[in-house]
Amino acid sequence: MAAAASGNQGWAQLRQQARSLESQTETLFHTYSQFSQISNIPPKPTPEERETETKLEELLAKRDTVVGQLARLLDSEAALTSSALKQNNLALLREKLAEHRRDLKRIRASIDEARNRAHLLTNVRSDIDAYRASNPEAAEADYMLEERRRVDNSHNMVDSVLSQAYATQESFVLQRETLANINRRITLAASQVPGLNTLIGKISARKRRDGIIMGSFIAFCFLLFFWVL
Repeated sequence: MAAAASGNQGWAQLRQQARSLESQTETLFHTYSQFSQISNIPPKPTPEERETETKLEELLAKRDTVVGQLARLLDSEAALTSSALKQNNLALLREKLAEHRRDLKRIRASIDEARNRAHLLTNVRSDIDAYRASNPEAAEADYMLEERRRVDNSHNMVDSVLSQAYATQESFVLQRETLANINRRITLAASQVPGLNTLIGKISARKRRDGIIMGSFIAFCFLLFFWVL
């Protein structure tokens, strides 16, 4: 019984240590993955990057040792006292350790790819600058081509604006012609209906008369108002 209790205590301590190392590994993975997202990644690893990678490798080695100790402790227990729960915990710890080893390789490859891509772009720019420096005529030709592209883009923009202006003008002309046709049809219809022109004239005259009366009334009110004051 005492041996079993001691074994359970040792198992719990080792398992707790393994989980703590797992948590530290995940925290360092977050820091390590940031190096692949640097905008101006340096051509060689920085001291901080090397230190983080070294710490990750040390943590993985420690976890491997702890998992090995757990496996030996589990093997030393009697078959009846070795629970299925412990075997499952050990399998999960091994699986997580293997996953983190794959993550380390993946992140390291991502950082190397980002560094190589940035280095390649730097070399290409350097080669272009060196070529232009050694060939002034080629540099002048590239400059003229770039200016030509800018001028062409400006011309295309002006053509687009002019096309829109012409389309708008045509739309206005079409609307004006449509309104003129409607006016002519109304005038023609009015001339063909007996008494319609007379009726329209009387309505217009009545509107003018009403306007004169209303204006006279408003003027009288103003004069009365000033006279009272």
